[in-house]
This record gives sequence, structure tokens and C-alpha cells, in this order.
Amino acid sequence: MGVRARAARRLGTGCSVKLLLDENLSRRLAPALQGRFPGTTQVALAGLQQASDAEIWKFAREHGFAIVTKDDDFSGLQDMHGYPPKLIVLRLGNCNNQQVLETLLASADVLVQLLEQRDTGLIEIG
Repeated sequence: MGVRARAARRLGTGCSVKLLLDENLSRRLAPALQGRFPGTTQVALAGLQQASDAEIWKFAREHGFAIVTKDDDFSGLQDMHGYPPKLIVLRLGNCNNQQVLETLLASADVLVQLLEQRDTGLIEIG
């Protein structure tokens, strides 16, 4: 497993370690991540189950979340609008909830460090 980061155009100030899990990640992960990433939620739990990527992006920006996803849908929004929100893209292939949880928790210290860097907008794990 590796963690890779890249810079993107930044808008606004501050950094968050609250995670917003995309719809492609189970809502069951949110409670298990609270100890390391307090305030973490999943899009359905936040009332965004039918929301577009742009609406999820806006919610994350307005509420100080970093978006965690397994797909590239948000990369285009970040290319157009900059960040926040910052993106964490999981490059894990087909995996279960436990593997996702273990990966995020094992990478937590590095994730927090990268999320706090002003010039990091996209973090890839896999």
C-alpha cells in the first residue's frame, strides 16, 4: 500500500481531518473512523444520498470535509474549482469494508499530515 499526494489549485484557508465518505463507501465505516477522524460521516448519513457530485462537493467545502472516494468523479471538479475540499482517492480495487477501514486507519498519520499541507489537494492510497 502506498500513499501519493499531488498539489492542486487551492481556494480558501484551513484544513480539515473530517472525512466525508462517498456513496461508494459504506455508511458503516463512519462510526469506526470517529476515533481518528472525529466528525466523519457518509453522504447518505449527511442527507445527500441522491445528491450530484457537485452538490456533495459544495457540502464538503461548506462544512470542512475531505472527500474519500474510490472513483475519479471528483477529480474533474477539483481541477475546475481547486480545493477545498481535498480528496482522498482509494486505489484498492475490489475490497471489503474491513480492508477500507484498515487502510484508512493505517494511513491516518500520513493522511492528517498531508491534509494539513497547504499545497496538497489530492491524496491517493493504494
